[in-house]
Parts: sequence; C-alpha cells; structure tokens
Amino acid sequence: MKERKILAILPVSIGGRLTTSSMIDGFRQNECDVAVYDELFDKNLDEVLKDSYDLIAGYDFSGLKIKIDNNLNIPSINYFSDDIRSKTSGPEWEKYLPYLEDDDNYTFYWDKELTRYENFKNIHYLPHFVNFDIYKDNEVEPKFDIMFAGRLDTDFRLSFFEELVLKMPELKVAWYAIDKHYKDARSRSRYPEILDLVYQGFIDNEPDMARAINNSKIVFNMNAQGITSLNYRTFQTVACKRLMISDYRDELSLFDGYMPFYEDFSDLIFKIENYLEDKEAYKTVTDGCYKIASRNHNSKDSCEYMLAEVLK
Repeated sequence: MKERKILAILPVSIGGRLTTSSMIDGFRQNECDVAVYDELFDKNLDEVLKDSYDLIAGYDFSGLKIKIDNNLNIPSINYFSDDIRSKTSGPEWEKYLPYLEDDDNYTFYWDKELTRYENFKNIHYLPHFVNFDIYKDNEVEPKFDIMFAGRLDTDFRLSFFEELVLKMPELKVAWYAIDKHYKDARSRSRYPEILDLVYQGFIDNEPDMARAINNSKIVFNMNAQGITSLNYRTFQTVACKRLMISDYRDELSLFDGYMPFYEDFSDLIFKIENYLEDKEAYKTVTDGCYKIASRNHNSKDSCEYMLAEVLK
C-alpha cells in the first residue's frame, strides 16, 4: 500500500485518547506517515494545517469537525465507540452528523446492532482493537486480584462496586477513574472509606494502562454504551493475557465461548472466586481469548481494513 500522510486528532476524552492511540499505532504499522494534533495540549492547529495530508482521522466527531471547520478537501476516517446520535460523541454532534453522509467521510462503528440502524453510504462495523506491541503479558505477579476502570456514575454501578468490595474483603481491589469521577462517586457513597481504599488514580495513556492491567488477575466490566458491543477494556485485558469477566453482550460471541460473563452480582462473585482458585481454567480462558484477539482485533489489521475501505 502506498505510504499515506495522515493527520490524526487526539481528543480530550480519556477513553478517546486511548482508542485513538491504537489507531495511530495501527496507521504507523501500515507504514503511514502520521502527524498528531493533541486537542488537550496543542494550541497550534493553524501551524499543523499548513502541511498537506491525504487523510484526517479522529475519534467520534473530532476529526470531522476539524475537517469541516477548516475546509479540508481530504477524506476522513471517523471511529466511533460512542453513540453517534448522542452528546456522548460530542456536544456538537447534531451539527456534524449530516456530514457523515458525504462520499469522502468514512464511519467505523464499534457496535454491530447500532451499525445496522444507520444507512450512511460509508459506514462499517468494526469492533475495538489494540496494539499488541503495547498490550502484552509482562509476566509479572499481579498485586491486585480484581480491577475495575471507569465511572461509577449511577447509583446502580456505585452500589454494585461497593457491595463487591464489601463481600470479598480478603481480595485486593483496584479502581481507576479520573479525579472528578472519583470525587463524584465519593460524595454519593455510603462507604466513602471503601472508595478511598481501592482508588488508584487515573490513567490517560496506553503503556500505563497496560501495566495496570498486568498488575491485576481479573478485570470485570460493566459496559455502559451500545447494545451488543464490548468496550475497549475488553480487548486491552485479553491482549495482556489477564482474565476479563464481562456483563452479558451479544458480541461475547467474538470470543467463541471462551470469555466468561456474569448474569448478576452473585454470579460475578462465584466466577471471581472460581477463576482465582482454578489456575488451569484461568489459563484456558486467557490463552483462548488472546489467540482470537491477536488474530482479529489487532491495530495493524484493523487500520489496514479502514485504509482499504477509504482508498479502494
């Protein structure tokens, strides 16, 4: 494939930054020349736009917004792992939504069922993917038994997490979230001292997230968005050969029955206890999930697919 020069937009949101980092890595693995504009730290967009680019790529509407606002006459790659028709994909989503209909704007959507609902000309279903050069088994003995990363922004999520910690006091638990979400959860908590005990800070980059996952035996998920999809944490975890236990999603089928899921609170506790005790079952799951993810959900092949759709 001919080398292409891509302008990649690193967004403000933490989840978006992690996902976009895997996109950037994937484009570079496909021998693209990638320039990165960081919306959080860079203030020199005009300077960046003095160069010429073959493509602009972004998370949610971040790349498309810069393309439209600056009249860039180049194709765009727009990877969404938030609901396109919601403020979760950006406060100005309604303004930029119509541009997804244009012939030179390409949409890649992480949720299979939501993809079926849309009829943009250039929309494609593409589950999450990660860079397996970063997310890998570091062969360290984990410090924590259980890890959760994300918001406890509803009463259900908060009480579910607190009860889990209280019911398993012998286990070491790590929780990662941005400071704002930690303080919000603490202000609503019946057991703020529990949150103080398990809170480990926030992570906004891939290498640190890979180390945190490696430092935990089991990661559990409460998927917050989409209908059928698995979130980014799922693929980060299996790439590190750590065990993911997810709430039920149809796309668990991506892992051919290897990945365990929990039906309710009691089922999650049961599975955590069993997999911590049964090392052979643990290894069967982690090896099986790793093989599937490394073959089907790696950044190089996924970004090659996006580039092929745009350039064909």
